[in-house]
Amino acid sequence: MDNKYKYFTPKNEFYMIVLAVFVGLLIIYAPNSIRIGSLVFYTLLLVFHVFNLRKKTRDWKRFVEDFSTNLDSATKNTLVNLPFPLIIAGVKGNILWYNQKINLILTDENILGKNINSIIKEIVINDILDKKTNFISRIKIKDKFFDIYISAVDSDEGADQKVKMILFYFYDITKAEEIKFNAEETREAVMLIEVDNLEEVVKTTEDDKKLLLVAEIERTINTYAQGISGMLKKYDSNKYIVSMQDKFIVKEAEKKFEILDIIREINVGNKLAVTLSIGVGRRGSSPLENQKFAVSAKELALSRGGDQVVLKTIEKLDFFGGKTKEVEKRTKVRSRVVAQALSDLIKESSNVFIIGHKNPDIDCLGSAIGINSAVKNLDKPCYIYLEDMNSSMIPIYEKFSKDNKFESTFVNSDFCYHNRYEDSLLILVDVHSKSYVQNYDLVKGFKRRVIIDHHRKSSDYIEDTLISYIEPYASSSSELVTEMLQYMVGQPKITRLEAEALLAGITVDTKNFSFKTGVRTFEAAAFLRRQGADTTDVKKLFSNNLISYISKLEIIKNANITNNIAVAAAPNELEDLVIIAQVADELLNITGVQASFVLGKIDNEVFISARSYGEINVQVILESLGGGGHMTIAGTKLNTTLEEAKIKLQESINKYFEDGEKK
Repeated sequence: MDNKYKYFTPKNEFYMIVLAVFVGLLIIYAPNSIRIGSLVFYTLLLVFHVFNLRKKTRDWKRFVEDFSTNLDSATKNTLVNLPFPLIIAGVKGNILWYNQKINLILTDENILGKNINSIIKEIVINDILDKKTNFISRIKIKDKFFDIYISAVDSDEGADQKVKMILFYFYDITKAEEIKFNAEETREAVMLIEVDNLEEVVKTTEDDKKLLLVAEIERTINTYAQGISGMLKKYDSNKYIVSMQDKFIVKEAEKKFEILDIIREINVGNKLAVTLSIGVGRRGSSPLENQKFAVSAKELALSRGGDQVVLKTIEKLDFFGGKTKEVEKRTKVRSRVVAQALSDLIKESSNVFIIGHKNPDIDCLGSAIGINSAVKNLDKPCYIYLEDMNSSMIPIYEKFSKDNKFESTFVNSDFCYHNRYEDSLLILVDVHSKSYVQNYDLVKGFKRRVIIDHHRKSSDYIEDTLISYIEPYASSSSELVTEMLQYMVGQPKITRLEAEALLAGITVDTKNFSFKTGVRTFEAAAFLRRQGADTTDVKKLFSNNLISYISKLEIIKNANITNNIAVAAAPNELEDLVIIAQVADELLNITGVQASFVLGKIDNEVFISARSYGEINVQVILESLGGGGHMTIAGTKLNTTLEEAKIKLQESINKYFEDGEKK
């Protein structure tokens, strides 16, 4: 707006009031001569102020008249009677005029002369002048929503057609937004509930209390369904389906799904805690799609060890819970069924390829060697893809390299690409995620794929597999493969070296049979011992040289322990990841340490290795940083600096405990 058209501002009026107070004080306390002079001075100033204010008011009226004269009568009539709120602004965004409809939005707020950005921050004047923007959608003003249509009016003067003023039309979409919001809230979601350890819990309960336990579980689930206004249907001895409105799922997510804690606290003489695996499908295009989402989510919850809720939409997955240790399954029925199915697939294949995870460890190699042995016993060609390895694998790899039997076993990607056929079978061991497998491009080229893994299932798991044998209760992939070997062929024939590779894999992942070790772990180790595995030779595979031992001590020396959590970082860039995993193990030997996190940098990436005794779920902590693993063993990598990685790790640890306190 031109300066000659500005009002006398409230700021100047404030000064006049302050001056009046000051003159009043002079009249009361000053001598007579000063009193009279002050009164005369203030009177003259007041007259000048009133005259100036009237002049400014006349100037403003003249501006309005000038502005109006530029509009023809038809345009005036249109602007006055326009059913939409309208604001006319200058090229700098200053508001020149608005119609009465605007008052309905801003409740009589005086906006004349203000900048349009004081009302709508999303408006970028330069984009409007450059004709890049003519519409802004879903803008909230006070308690209403508007679509804003923008029209830049060009000047008739000059050939360059400069913008003269900008018109903003407001179209009220509040009702549409309310309908949309209500539709979102009342949209149906599907929840699948499974008591994932019912059989084991009932077995640990006294006979006269078993029925009471089952009844209490059903009562708790029924009460929960009623609390979220859901329709509950039991379709198996331990499985339920619930249909409810999506708004209740949002509320449950805010409360971290307290049903997990409520069901776990049931105590009717049972020695094991009852846990649930819950899959929720929401925001699908139809109830059928929500049901498919829920099925997939529940399978993911089960494969991650149970005692958790997984929410699935078409865009993302959300995880809640998962803080209970996995319960070992005593029955080997699934192991036998999977082994027989895998044998059939191998027999139908022209050749078999085995692939593990990036930076493979001894468990990865051991399980690959075990599958290779089974395939060879079924008289099919088998190859292990291996293009990188860490230092811990070198001793045992060198042993296989010297054995003529394995001369053509280890291959690179070129060999795989040239010898892959339509009926070739790819077996992934100790890995199931796209981001962690050694060569995902190679994996995508196989139509027939099988997964054998013991890690908790991550959100980027490889889909479209013929068999997905993921058992988080198992100590290692080598344990799973050892069990399967006994069912895949009638009389399993494995050499002493193969048995030692499998036993080494179990030994590493159990930390010498101290972590995640169950009855089936010892049974697998006993089988390998009968096949000739020498425990002394296995121990020699893990011996350290003096340089690596000193490097570990340097990292341990830098450890910082807070709230029973030890965090340490390698002072220098590493050549191998094994050292940070070993240090993480060592830190747990310090009194009072419940969990350890060790960071190390290789090239431009920071790797984090985590360990715990189970009270702190390191998998949940690192999962928020893109990692995964188990409650007691986990890892991740970050493309950042070491200092930034420390900050992100600490934020994730803090969030873990904050969420725990909220629950």
